[in-house]
Amino acid sequence: MEAVIFDLDGVLIDSEQVWDEVRQDFAARHGGVWTPTATRDMQGMSTPEWGAYLVSAVGVALTPEEASAGVIAEMEKAYAAHLPVIPGAVEAVREVASRFPVAIASSAPAVLIKVFLDVTGLPVPVAVSSEECAAGKPSPDVYLLAASRLGVAATSCYAVEDSTNGLKAALAAGMTVLAVPNPHFPPAADVLAQVRVLSSIADLPGALT
Repeated sequence: MEAVIFDLDGVLIDSEQVWDEVRQDFAARHGGVWTPTATRDMQGMSTPEWGAYLVSAVGVALTPEEASAGVIAEMEKAYAAHLPVIPGAVEAVREVASRFPVAIASSAPAVLIKVFLDVTGLPVPVAVSSEECAAGKPSPDVYLLAASRLGVAATSCYAVEDSTNGLKAALAAGMTVLAVPNPHFPPAADVLAQVRVLSSIADLPGALT
């Protein structure tokens, strides 16, 4: 194995709930009606995809571009007040980065990935947002792009994920997948059965060979 690629939301920062709360509040203020499946449907979507979803499926009375820009602005405010880094995540990435090239492959917009890296100061040379790809997770595009920018084959990479769509994306990319299941939005059991499951991000360095 030659490299390790991390998801961001739910793996390094405990942000899935923040995203959900911000989107629900934004939708309610702009004419939308939250549906029972909206939260899980949007997990892994790229920014253009979930912006369009808020309009088409939730009923937000804006353009997709306005919806995504508004939500991202609210997320920036939330992160400025408190960046919810998962305990042990920074230490785990630093230890892994001392042994492997590392990257982030995230559905988060690039501006929020930058906030995370600026605050933590982590040595992550490659950070890819699915905004740059034709499709978000569960498409493998963002993982394949991250591996390409690291200069390694996708099949020689570990991927660290927490959600159903993220796990599917990494598996579709041909990576060796390690799951740190999100306790708020547990991934599907049939997908977890295909990967190695860790109890916490702190266990990651010891799981890599």
